[in-house]
Amino acid sequence: MILRGNFATRWTPDNAFEHVRAIDGKVVKAKDNRRVVKFYFQGETFYLKHHRGVGWIETIKCLARVQLPVLGASDEWKAIEYLTTQGIATMTAIAFGQTGFSPVHRESFLITRELADTASLESICKTWDISPPSYAIKKALITRVASIARLMKEIGVNHRDFYLSHLLLSSPSTALHSHDCKPKLYLVDLHRMQIRTKVPMRWLVKDLASIYFSSLDIGLSKRDAIRFIREYSGTSAREALENKQFWQAVNRRTKKLYRKDHGREAVLLL
Repeated sequence: MILRGNFATRWTPDNAFEHVRAIDGKVVKAKDNRRVVKFYFQGETFYLKHHRGVGWIETIKCLARVQLPVLGASDEWKAIEYLTTQGIATMTAIAFGQTGFSPVHRESFLITRELADTASLESICKTWDISPPSYAIKKALITRVASIARLMKEIGVNHRDFYLSHLLLSSPSTALHSHDCKPKLYLVDLHRMQIRTKVPMRWLVKDLASIYFSSLDIGLSKRDAIRFIREYSGTSAREALENKQFWQAVNRRTKKLYRKDHGREAVLLL
């Protein structure tokens, strides 16, 4: 049990779960064994992620699909703490608790402070194909997303849901009208994130394919894709693209995601 800020003074380790179960706010998401609730506490806005045991049936289903079930809030807590120490902006964790030994019966929660005055890149970029941003803003955002992807790789992290919707731009009304755009992006939704010494190739491919897939219909060009690859690889685009097997794998995965979501073939940038 870890309590910070006002939660440390108002709650105790003995009654924290009672408070969590009693929180009555706006339910943002409710699925299977977990719910996400937006609530107010001591004049501030927070988000609660409350997990209950997944049960044996759900665990068996996930294992049958060769997937690891999300067993609680601890993975996201660790992910937030790790990204923060490594210089990737993300949510601020205020409270975390876990009880129960068996994963299928475990109960846990995570409380994070609201990221106020932010907007997802998905919402920002969805009209770029008909109303493109300035060259400077587009370049700055592409470069920043690529640098986050590169740093994730370098610190042994794969997100598993690395889409534009999970990158939040701070102060969008100011950032998107700045002549000297230096965007601050928050990486969110970390409950499936994995941390290792080195990210396996298949997970590098998945993360890159996810961000590529979610960027295909927003009016980007081949030049934009090359800029991303150059920043991500830390080399010239020509040198990076010499690894044909890797980028072909990214393209295949991107096409698969696009076909599954849109029911048609993707028109790739490269």
